[in-house]
Amino acid sequence: MFNRTVMFAKQNAPESIRVITRRTLLGVHNSRLRLTVPVVTRSEYVNIYHCAVRKTASQWIKELFSDPIVYRHSGLLTYDPRFYNWSHPRVCPPDRIALSLFFNRKKFDAIPKPDKYRAFFVMRDPRDMVVSGYFSTRNSHAPMGDVLEVRKVLQELPRKEGMLYLIDNLAAKGRFKALRSWAVAPPSEEVRLFRYEDLVGEHQANEVDQLMRHCGINIPPAELATLLSRYSFSNMNERKAAGGVSHYRKGQPGDWRNHFDDDITEAFVKATGNLVERLGYPAFDGSITRSG
Repeated sequence: MFNRTVMFAKQNAPESIRVITRRTLLGVHNSRLRLTVPVVTRSEYVNIYHCAVRKTASQWIKELFSDPIVYRHSGLLTYDPRFYNWSHPRVCPPDRIALSLFFNRKKFDAIPKPDKYRAFFVMRDPRDMVVSGYFSTRNSHAPMGDVLEVRKVLQELPRKEGMLYLIDNLAAKGRFKALRSWAVAPPSEEVRLFRYEDLVGEHQANEVDQLMRHCGINIPPAELATLLSRYSFSNMNERKAAGGVSHYRKGQPGDWRNHFDDDITEAFVKATGNLVERLGYPAFDGSITRSG
């Protein structure tokens, strides 16, 4: 009953109310960290920027960096500029981790930043982004932006036609172009690209350790293991699932193979060109045979 109530509130509360609620919860969370968690070591960077496109585990990254363990070894609190109507002149106050900036690279480069900062961009196989975006938008995503409009279309269409529609929708929004903008940008010491598949994969501890160290955050192995266990997808599903629908789903790399067929593949390639290869993911191998 509680889970169904949470889902109903999530899907029906006005966006303005949800933003105010999230801002309040973030403020309470950060105040609690200041009062109860001693900082052992501090990051040398004034700001850290988490950049992404949607459906690249941005909620998981947000949970990870908001944890007391990260604060203990960085002294940096988290900040989501969307909850503050983008009012800060530098997007993010000093000594903060700016979370989930859905910017293309040109827009990120244009924002004012301190001299000492680090940024990271999380990318994902765009084919899995399509599949994840389909199920999330159709079933569980909070009604922000045009989600309700797109959801209505997806719920009225069979799965295959819904995915074809969504591919065109994401292309029109510039989602694939944003991914490409980060992949083709010149290398930078301040900015590093990470793959979703590596951050949740077999060598997760090493990959997340590299991510944290890029941000000037050195977490002892035992505490890192605790952090990753706390935010495993299975544990987050148990905490976050509401009404039998989990926003995290299964997050399995390569799940697109269970949903793409020749028609979806053709539409995807038309919309994205060589994006898959440019991002370093395996190209289509001709074995696509099915779709729901």
